Order: sequence, then C-alpha cells, then structure tokens
Amino acid sequence: MILDIYKDALEYSAKDLKILLILGATYFLSFLFLPIFLIYGYSYRVTKISVEGMINGNDPLPEFDNVIDMFVDGIKVVLVYLVYCLIPFIIFLIFALVSSAIGGYAESALMAIGSIITIVGIVFAYLMSMFGVAHMVENGDSLGKAFAVSEIIEIIKSVGVARSVGTYLGLVVICGALYLIVCLLIWLVFGFFGIFTGTLGFDMAAGGIFAAGLLISYLVMLFIVGPYTMIMQSRVSGLLYNLH
Repeated sequence: MILDIYKDALEYSAKDLKILLILGATYFLSFLFLPIFLIYGYSYRVTKISVEGMINGNDPLPEFDNVIDMFVDGIKVVLVYLVYCLIPFIIFLIFALVSSAIGGYAESALMAIGSIITIVGIVFAYLMSMFGVAHMVENGDSLGKAFAVSEIIEIIKSVGVARSVGTYLGLVVICGALYLIVCLLIWLVFGFFGIFTGTLGFDMAAGGIFAAGLLISYLVMLFIVGPYTMIMQSRVSGLLYNLH
C-alpha cells in the first residue's frame, strides 16, 4: 500500500511541467516573503485533491489561480506548522535552561536526554502537522480541526504509528535521493566537459563550464526538483490520511 502511495505521488507530481515552473518562479520570489504563503497554499490544494481522491486515481494537479484564496490557505498551513513546531522547541528550551542551571556532569546527561526527547518531539510535531492539515481539509477547511489533537492522534493510530513514521521517513529518503541524483547527473555532464576542455588548454572556458554547471544545477533544483518534491510530499500526506 505504501509503495503504491509513493508510485502514485512520483507520477502525480510530474503531470504538468508548467505548474512546476510557476511554482519554481514563486520559490524564486520567496525572498519577498509573501510568495511563501502561495507555495503553502498550493500544497494545501494538492492535499485537498489527494484527501478527496484515491491512490492511482486520475486526479489532476490543481490550477495555480485564485491567488487570494490560495494565500489565505497558505497562512493557515504555515500557522499549523509553526504551532506544532513549538512543541520540540519548547522541550529543548526547557532542558537547556534546566541543565545550564544545574551545571556539572548532570548538565551533559540532562542535555543528552533532552536531545533524545526533542527528536521524538520533532517526529511527533511533523506527524501532527501533516495529519492536521489533512484533517483540516476533511472538515471543511476548519483551522480548528488542524489542532484537534485527540482526533488526529486517533487517526494516526488508525493508520498505524509505525506505518505513518515509516512512510514519512521513506519520503525524506526519496526526496533526498532525487536531489542527489539530479545534482550528480548535472555535475557529471558539466564536470566531464569542463575537464575535457581543461585538458585542451582552455582553462578559462573550463572554469566557465564549471560555473555554468553550478548555475544550471541551482536553477533545476529551484524550478523543477523543489516544486516536484513539495507536491509529492503533499500528495503522500493526503493519500496516507485516507488510510484511516
């Protein structure tokens, strides 16, 4: 079942190159801050289609339109993520303050325990935020339902805690592998031509080729791989939620 979700998400995220490029341009403008909410708003639309759809269904990618509504949805999603991210941050801060006040050997031991609990808190916060956004979708876009902790925990239990954690860990590995593979392919091509040009004595041209490789690698990550993995994550999140 989980492999089917991955397969679906990999295929679904590549349905429309135009959407990837539009999202890439939005990523590029993220230094202006406000476009960030459009990115999260679009991811919310992907989650909505996925929650309302099915694995290996013929679900379309959502359009990048009605930007005001998308902006508002993005604010909701960012708020959900920020609130749940406070959990591991507060845990770590408490342990850091207490351990520094105690000092001595106990400080290191307490910080080690605090770090472990913080990591668990990060996993918990990530699961709660992903399922929380999907739960908001299923309940008429109600922001309050994203923080219905007891309901979301029951849904995670229904899906399976191990299955949920494993799915998201696998997603992290897949996304990381995509970044690595694309980077390596680009660097290998430009590295080969750069080295080849250098052996012919055209050192300046070789340097230009290496620089062009770095630039193209950055642009591909920004305009293709980044949007692709974002859509993939939202798709997996919605389909996994449907298993409850």
